[in-house]
Amino acid sequence: MRDSTLKLSVGYAFLVAISALFLIPLVWMVRSALMDLSQIFVMPPIWIPHPFKWDNFTRALTTLPFDKFFVNTAVIVVLGVVGTVVSSTIAAFGFSRIQWKGRNLVFGILLSSMMLPGAVTLIPTFLGWKSLGFYDTYVPLVLPAYFGGGIFNVFLLRQFYMTIPRDFDEAAVVDGAGFFQIYYRIILPLSRSAVIVVSLFTFLGAWNDFFGPLIYLKSSEKFTLALGLQMFQGSYTSQWDLLMAASAAVVLPCVVVFLIGQKYFLEGITLTGLKG
Repeated sequence: MRDSTLKLSVGYAFLVAISALFLIPLVWMVRSALMDLSQIFVMPPIWIPHPFKWDNFTRALTTLPFDKFFVNTAVIVVLGVVGTVVSSTIAAFGFSRIQWKGRNLVFGILLSSMMLPGAVTLIPTFLGWKSLGFYDTYVPLVLPAYFGGGIFNVFLLRQFYMTIPRDFDEAAVVDGAGFFQIYYRIILPLSRSAVIVVSLFTFLGAWNDFFGPLIYLKSSEKFTLALGLQMFQGSYTSQWDLLMAASAAVVLPCVVVFLIGQKYFLEGITLTGLKG
């Protein structure tokens, strides 16, 4: 008993130490965002700002149109999350609950596409969107979400759907339900955790996406927060207090969303199947 308690204590201490190590960059960013520039790099380091420079956020976020960048990013994120959730849940339902000829073969081909590095398809994809007239628009950043939103999301949901007993489907068919009613009234409610996981992945990916907007957007009024932050860094390289304030403001929504959805994230990512 004593040995198991000691091992458990050591394990928790190790996890706390690792967590603190990963939190240091976040703490450093926040404390730097609230400091005067002259205090940031002093030795030994100052961890608690004195005084708190709350106006750093106002100065940082008004030097560039971050309000416009926020709206642009929010539009892409909302449309992307909605499209990914709708299309990936329907695709996963077709691959897991409906029997049709060649289903496993098609799914295997889709899975094999995950082996292709993004750099391989980058140029032809860009040329394709440009030839269609969608360069400098949000279409290349949003429209793919309505066609599955990535095979990983379909794979994740398919694996979760396959843990749900088929007795529910059979009972619904006896009651006269069709495929759409089974999907909407049975599978989706039972898959809330997995759907939230996909939504979180999509949100974080779209919010932090830098490469996509960099390639497809040319007009500065259409820039996202990631591109706006890069513009800010190029113009205010030496003003670390303002740069950290802008970075903290961009990161904050991601932290809030993850803290709100972490319970469902942990439940869904384990793919343990039904609860209660």
